[in-house]
This record gives sequence, structure tokens and C-alpha cells, in this order.
Amino acid sequence: MTNSLKLKPNAKGRVLAGHPWVFANEIEALLPSDFDGKVVECRDRTGRFLGTGLYNSRSQIVWRRLSRDRVELDEAYLRGALTRALARRGAGKFQRLVWSESDELPGVVADQFGDTVVLQIQTLAMDAVADQLARLLVELAGVKEVIFRNDSNLRRLEGLAQEVRTLSGEPWEPRWATIDGFDYWLELQHGQKTGFYLDQREQHSVLEKYCAGKRVLDTFCNQGSFALHAARAGATEVLGLDSAADAIEQARRNAERNSVTASFEVVNVFDWFNAKERQGEALWDVIVLDPPPFAKSKKAMDGALRGYKELNLRAMQRLAPGGMLATYTCSHHMQDAELRGVVAAAAADAKRRVQVVEFCHQPADHPVLVTMPESEYLRGYILRVE
Repeated sequence: MTNSLKLKPNAKGRVLAGHPWVFANEIEALLPSDFDGKVVECRDRTGRFLGTGLYNSRSQIVWRRLSRDRVELDEAYLRGALTRALARRGAGKFQRLVWSESDELPGVVADQFGDTVVLQIQTLAMDAVADQLARLLVELAGVKEVIFRNDSNLRRLEGLAQEVRTLSGEPWEPRWATIDGFDYWLELQHGQKTGFYLDQREQHSVLEKYCAGKRVLDTFCNQGSFALHAARAGATEVLGLDSAADAIEQARRNAERNSVTASFEVVNVFDWFNAKERQGEALWDVIVLDPPPFAKSKKAMDGALRGYKELNLRAMQRLAPGGMLATYTCSHHMQDAELRGVVAAAAADAKRRVQVVEFCHQPADHPVLVTMPESEYLRGYILRVE
């Protein structure tokens, strides 16, 4: 029985241009389900070897490349990939250690929070070596505990069950941790995603330089990081908005703990911008738009574009002349051209002159694989709205 996939004769799979994925409709025939979760080879229509990767017939992405060489998913491979991933990072204690295909570990995300790593696994083959991965992270990263946050809906696409547990088997107790000069109450085992949004850390600091003496609005504020940084920078007023009551409760707790002055409200941000009472209110000097991903699939793009445009339009209308708008998207389906188009359309409707002051991007510990657009998901602009 062959353990090799072969592309269809007329297939123009992106894998030929270096992308690490092969889809089910790009191959001549699926392998039996016995191979699910195994490492198999892939070849082009002429039989040329394209690499070895993870196979799963239950997923639309049937093959995810591990290497252009012949490798096995054993301890030697895992140790090598993790060692290289850690070498790419600095010595920080709060950072992403593994970013999936960008770090040669498809479907694996590992975030470090001090002496704890939060591990998310979304591929069948990696799930089978989950504990081995965790033990290697303890050894190589020098942490004491690993929390498996395997509660993403994406696991269902691989036929995987959802679970949340720790490597030790003991519950992880929430605690305060100091990140970029602020204390945050971390609920790593049960909070959103991996417990804290590490990908926006650089942007929190970027925003500070625009906030001294200004009125600052932080929308989709989650735990209030932008708001806390704005208050520390000397903002005269700071308001954070989010629809999640638990996030707002935590933001208030963070502000009190850090002795900064900021207000937070549980609201639907779209409804808040559209409320009639906004018309008579004072304009803001700085507004942050950091919404969740509106486009979770290509089919959702049209609606997402309308949503992003509406949000940016309302924000521009609520900004004082010369005000600053920090606008972001965390959907990999929203490429720079789409985001630029949304901002331009909003500026035209708002009848405002809008300039890009800074281009924003995910940080270096979330490296982008140049042959895989999906590895780039966070982008944005700091805009001056005149």
C-alpha cells in the first residue's frame, strides 16, 4: 500500500509554489483512513517528490508539509523544530514560542506566560504527540507547566475532540503577571484564546505616543491593554468598550490594580457608535478599533468588508480634526489591499482627509511564512483624520 499522494494532472496546487498545504480536490486519490494522522509523501503529477507531511482524509486540507525532506514525526523531529523555534525568539517570558507552519509544526500554537506555556493543537498528527510536545517544551523552554487549550472549533475540522487540561493534571490557578509594566490577572486555563493577546503587545506601546493630553476611546478593548497604556501615557480621559461582560470586569480590575484612571462599558460597539446620543457628544482625539475577525472564511468576506467599513466610518465621524485612528484586522482573509480599500471607502463617505502615519503588523514572534499568506493575519494602520 503506497504512502504517497499525487497531484492531479491538471492541478495547479499552491504547493507547487511553496505553500505547505494540499487540498482534497487537488489530489488523484485519497489514501485510506488508516493513514490519518500519519506522515506521508506528496508528489506532483510527474512523480517529483514535494516533501513529507501530515495526512488526514477527514480534513479539507488533507496534507500539511512538515519538510521538503523525508522525515518522521518522532522525538528527534519535534526536538529539532522546537529548538529552532526557540532560537528564533528572544529571551522574553511573555511571547509566542511556536506559530504553526511558520515554525515547522503545522497546527501547533504555543504561547509562553512566565513559567507556563499555553498549547493549542489543531491537527490530528500533532494531537497524537501532544504530551511529548509538552514535555519537550518544559525541557527546552524551562517552564513548569503546560496548559492544553484544545477547545477551538477548528479541531472539529480534523475530527478532534475538544479538551482543556494541564500536563501535570493539576488545575492552573489564576494569578497576576506583569507584562510590559502592567499587572494583568491571567486566566490561562479558561480565558479567551490562550489567555492574553500577545500579538498586540507592540501596538499597545506604539499607541502611547499619541495619547498624552488626549481623549482616548478603546473599542473591542478586551482586558483593556490599549486603554491602560493610553492612561499611563497621560490621556485626560479613557473609555474602553467591549460586548463581553467578563472582559470588561477584568479590564476594570486591571485598571484598579495598576492605579490608572479609565472607564469601561459593556456595549455592542456598532450600536454604541450608531446611538443618537453620540451626535451631541464631544469628539475623541484617539480611537482604537481592534475588532475580532469578522471574516472567518472567504465566504464571509463580503459581510466582513461591510462591517469593517461601517466601523471605520463611524470612528472617523467621531474623531476631532487631526485625531488619530488606530485600526486593525486580525483576519488572514483580509489582505492589505482589502483593508486599504475599506479605509479609503470610509474616508470618502466621512468626507475626511485621511493619511497613513504608521503601518502595523504582527510581531516577530508571530513570523510570516512568505509562501503561506494565511500565516499573516494581523495588520493595521495608525491614521491621521483631518
